[in-house]
Amino acid sequence: MRADYVIIGSGSAGAAIAYRLVEAGKSVIVIEQGGTDMGPFIQMPAALSYPMNMPIYDWGFKSEPEPHLGGRSLVTPRGKVIGGTSSINGMVYVRGHACDFDHWHDNGATGWSYSDVLPYFKRMENWHSGGHGGDASWRGTDGPLYVTRGPRKNPLIKAFEEAGRQAGYQMTDDYNGEQQEGFGPLEATIWKGDRWSTVKAYLKPIQDKENYTMVRGLAQKIVIKDKRACGVEIKRKGHIETIHADKEVIVAASSINSPKLLMLSGVGPAAHLAEHGIEIVADRPGVGQNLQDHLELYIQQACIQPITLFKYWNLIGKGLIGAQWLFTRKGLGASNQFESGAFVRSAAGIEYPDIQFHFLPIAVRYDGQVAAEGHGYQAHVGPMRSKSRGAVTLNSSNPNDDPRILFNYMSHEDDWRDFRTCIALTRELFGQEAFAPYRGKEIQPGDNVTSEAALNDFIREDVESAFHPCGTCKMGAIDDPMAVVDPDCRVIGVEGLRVADSSIFPRIPNGNLNGPSIMVGEKAADHILGTSLPKDNSTPWMNPNWATSQR
Repeated sequence: MRADYVIIGSGSAGAAIAYRLVEAGKSVIVIEQGGTDMGPFIQMPAALSYPMNMPIYDWGFKSEPEPHLGGRSLVTPRGKVIGGTSSINGMVYVRGHACDFDHWHDNGATGWSYSDVLPYFKRMENWHSGGHGGDASWRGTDGPLYVTRGPRKNPLIKAFEEAGRQAGYQMTDDYNGEQQEGFGPLEATIWKGDRWSTVKAYLKPIQDKENYTMVRGLAQKIVIKDKRACGVEIKRKGHIETIHADKEVIVAASSINSPKLLMLSGVGPAAHLAEHGIEIVADRPGVGQNLQDHLELYIQQACIQPITLFKYWNLIGKGLIGAQWLFTRKGLGASNQFESGAFVRSAAGIEYPDIQFHFLPIAVRYDGQVAAEGHGYQAHVGPMRSKSRGAVTLNSSNPNDDPRILFNYMSHEDDWRDFRTCIALTRELFGQEAFAPYRGKEIQPGDNVTSEAALNDFIREDVESAFHPCGTCKMGAIDDPMAVVDPDCRVIGVEGLRVADSSIFPRIPNGNLNGPSIMVGEKAADHILGTSLPKDNSTPWMNPNWATSQR
């Protein structure tokens, strides 16, 4: 089997690359280990806690015991299914802040500034605000990726935004448009009641094209001869075979599997590869390093009115929601329930938002466990730019073995201060007049948790991953010893090999990572084809009082 381009991974970035290359007339083979995305647990937005906990859809990765979290090992869901993690994620759509991409550009990822990436966000989007505000001139309206807003009917959603206003924060009617900072509607990759993954956006439209093939199998290693990638060795139905790439191999296998695959193929830190008896093709010490993630806390408040989603949290309620969704694609099943959120700055002197809120009208965990108190609401809150860094390394040279993942969460002292600030700001929000008709006792962390030591204990025991791992194949300047790929996504030191997914992010951007990951696929496709969209020099809104005021 051979094609011009062989792409490893059908996820957020890989699907976008495949679509653009196939549309340009190139022959493409996509290698995907996972199976079909058909089934209600994936397609029904409200069922989002299920697929990321199901071995049929998830690689099942876990971190090593995290030394700063009391030895807790945190799950790291990654999609092992067509569409990758876009098929099992929470569907929240965030581009990131303009300054995130300018930071990339200024630190060696030249050509990835906000003015460079904005045209790609617009190209990929098919944006529908549903009458909830926003400015179409900042958005794309005819791309393959549907982006919508939830119905926003629960009174607690309005209470959350009104509490933000009462606390003196900015409001924004589109955090993906001109102004990220502030409180307003959240957006999601949902269309007509269905999850709109990259399968629907990018792969379905090309599935019958003669120049596109999907091969199911586990990529074992990249075949590199004379420092040039020329194919991929895969295991399929118990047999090892090689798929040949006439032009390039493109790795889009996730921030966990992409560095693993590079290392198995001889690209990575020389000493580490030698430990595992792997022949060194290119000594790139940055492969697997620079691992970043967003952590978050669930601040939960009891609700004294029975208006939360808890009233449906029983077999009959879930059955009715499921049946309504199945037959009409409407109702509570058609939303991920993340319908309101905010981006705020933690202190005066912070130039742009560094805290994100997701609001949820139920007190529940990501694994679907509800608070024992019954009716409640919660904010997921966490800092956006932790200074902690971890690594993905090999456990062995066996492709079937999971890599070793150590995030090194909370290893930087600033993280503790930042999370204590997050708790204080959330308590202040929940204490506003807008919540007075609903506010019961604080479920978590609890009114008695006030001292620095008690707050730190709560953080250590209860902080959770937002499932945004990235950064393990950093994009940067060719003379940057820790860069893995150059600004064209080409692996430094190997011809005919690129990486394009969230692993190339030099630094984690604000918000959920699915949007920027798809953008990377869109832009990488143009780098491969030797084309580019003209820059968009629209100027984003910055808080004029950022130097002197927190809000």
